[in-house]
Amino acid sequence: MKWTLAFAGGIAVAGLMFGASLPAFAEDMPAPSGDPSVIPAGARLEKLFDGDCFAEGPTVGPDNMVYFSDITFTKFCKDPTGKHSMGGHIWKVDPATKQATIFRSPSGMSNGLKFDRDGNLIAAMGADHGLRMLTKIDMKTGRSLILAGGFEGKPFNALNDISIDEKGRIFFTDPRYLGHEPVMADGFAAYRVDPDGTVARVAMDCGKCNGILVSPDQKRVYIVSNDNGALAFENMKKGEASLPGNHLLQVWDLAADGTLSNRRVFKDYSKDRTPACSGPDGLIADAEGNVWVAERCEHRAGIAVYAPDGKELGFIPTGKELPTNVAFGRGALANTLYVTSGKSLYRIQVGKKGYQLP
Repeated sequence: MKWTLAFAGGIAVAGLMFGASLPAFAEDMPAPSGDPSVIPAGARLEKLFDGDCFAEGPTVGPDNMVYFSDITFTKFCKDPTGKHSMGGHIWKVDPATKQATIFRSPSGMSNGLKFDRDGNLIAAMGADHGLRMLTKIDMKTGRSLILAGGFEGKPFNALNDISIDEKGRIFFTDPRYLGHEPVMADGFAAYRVDPDGTVARVAMDCGKCNGILVSPDQKRVYIVSNDNGALAFENMKKGEASLPGNHLLQVWDLAADGTLSNRRVFKDYSKDRTPACSGPDGLIADAEGNVWVAERCEHRAGIAVYAPDGKELGFIPTGKELPTNVAFGRGALANTLYVTSGKSLYRIQVGKKGYQLP
């Protein structure tokens, strides 16, 4: 089933063909640029695997297996007969062999994924026939636990991204880009789940909160605002256009008690709309505290690397594809950066080692 859809906002898909192989975009993507200690000369993106629909939320397990979400928009992503919608997948990819297997399907329409320090997989599940909750998958038994199923008696909008601090507190965001389910939450927000199970709302001033990251020094939390101006982009009619809101990378101070304060703008993408920029998405940090951000700017799509003071250190173009998220490998593969873009998983060797929970 062929379909084409594009819009300015948190998710964009263009010209995908279910069941067909994508071209080797990695061969056509421009070369990375920047500080060679960050992105070595000659480093290029390598495609590892094509999923079914829309790749998101890459993360790397203790055994260096790569997991990512395949968000199968039910209105567009059908089985080969074109009759049935898919229920979302979590793929598991072996970086040594490039072999991919389904880890979990249906996925609950998972988006962001992260491993905790015990090796369990934490999943942020969205709407569009998804579970709209934060879960923990015990990798030894396969059983799932619900860490957060709603806030103050109201269901979440559609969980998006996750970051975990060194105290075991899980921070996650809750925007909404698609889905038929009623919106009942007080607004878009970021939340925290403590080890004792307490769920707290930590920010409502984050715009349409998307990517989230606790800095390696545990002093700051970065939160993306990616406001496409719509709650259900899939229902927009031909000729209709939404009015986008803020596209920002923001940062807060993180207190010892897990509260956030002193919000400021790290980068304002809203000023970069001519040419178009659909804003930032997921982000990750290296061991030195530099931030690697998936930037969905149509005129300059790719992964940008920023020092903590905001200076750009490097850029990895993804060509005509709009990237969604990033993750670092572990151990001997700590210098491997994984990128989800389009419906594909890529990797590139970089000059910095990724930060991992101790």
